[in-house]
Amino acid sequence: MRLRSQALAALFLCATALPAMAQECGGDFEAWKQGVAAEAKAAGVGPAGLDALEAATIDDKVLARDRAQGVFTQTFVEFSNRMISAYRLKQGAANLKKYADVFARADQQFGVQAPIITAFWALETDFGAVQGDFHTLSALVTLSHDCRRPQLFRQQLVPLLELIDRGVLPADVRGAWAGEIGQTQILPSDYLARGVDGDGDGKIDLRGSVPDVIMTTANKVLSRGWKRDQPWIQEVRVPEDMPWDQTGRTNKLPLSQWAQWGVTYPSGAPLVDNGLKAGLALPMGRRGPAFLTYDNFDVYLEWNQSFTYALTAANLAARLAGAPPLDPRNPETGLNNEQMKALQTKLEARGYDVGTVDGILGTNTREAIRKEQMRLGLPVDGWPTPELLGKLSE
Repeated sequence: MRLRSQALAALFLCATALPAMAQECGGDFEAWKQGVAAEAKAAGVGPAGLDALEAATIDDKVLARDRAQGVFTQTFVEFSNRMISAYRLKQGAANLKKYADVFARADQQFGVQAPIITAFWALETDFGAVQGDFHTLSALVTLSHDCRRPQLFRQQLVPLLELIDRGVLPADVRGAWAGEIGQTQILPSDYLARGVDGDGDGKIDLRGSVPDVIMTTANKVLSRGWKRDQPWIQEVRVPEDMPWDQTGRTNKLPLSQWAQWGVTYPSGAPLVDNGLKAGLALPMGRRGPAFLTYDNFDVYLEWNQSFTYALTAANLAARLAGAPPLDPRNPETGLNNEQMKALQTKLEARGYDVGTVDGILGTNTREAIRKEQMRLGLPVDGWPTPELLGKLSE
């Protein structure tokens, strides 16, 4: 995709504990590769996969990309307006018609609706147009050997070597700098475990076969906990005042409760209780856009842990399903990157774990903001404002 940096967060959804290894990262590169080869051989990887590993090299361009991310410093509205383009809406609608039969099979087999798949397809590669041109094995070897965060990448090496060894992928397969492959940027572990031959040609080609892409993407989404025939998000309007401390993606309540507090559909019509529970997400605070987030929205965060990306993907799917453009409303002025870093530093000094002080409004920072807003008697909406920064600076 044009902003490849957003796809790195997808790697977080697959992170699991790695088995003990003699040397997980760093040190002599050739010696390190020998350790990976031993692990791969023990997992059943044969000569073709091992030969590919031996030929893999460090790619300095991959390291440069890994250290140059900044797309998620944009606000939700900025990012969403940029990513939900007229082209993607038009081409997405065309593809929904063109591949209607394949989408119908995916829905029947996996319970994942066509707009869900199409939104990921659009955001990740513009429907296959921009899949990346990095040597995938060298990219993963580079990021696994690098000690910055090897745990996110090392677990993808053996699955990739298995795919190469079996002839599913060529040794020189290319994709994104962070190791994703194909039109919806699937990681090797998912390619191996979730790949589907959608066109019946006996192969799983996620770079060139649209039916394979659609069916595999549906299978991956289902594997992350998708619930058939249930909604994912619903844009709503919030009142001037309500119990803001009850808002947030994870505090799921019946729609009747949100309605009692004055939450309505964007038109002003009262919410209709559908028997499901939903959280109330305020990506830019109480004066910005607002969304009910159902259990299926959690799957978007499994795909990519960036809340901004996940909500944008969910909103694009809603648009492709017929929803109108979102109402940006009039959010309070936020903080620039340097101010955000200052805020994170102050939160860290108060004992909060905000992760890296990077100026990005991530989950930990947002939760710390909510707690400080509550302590200071401010509306608890998780949005960083100059007022909050000023009070913490007193």
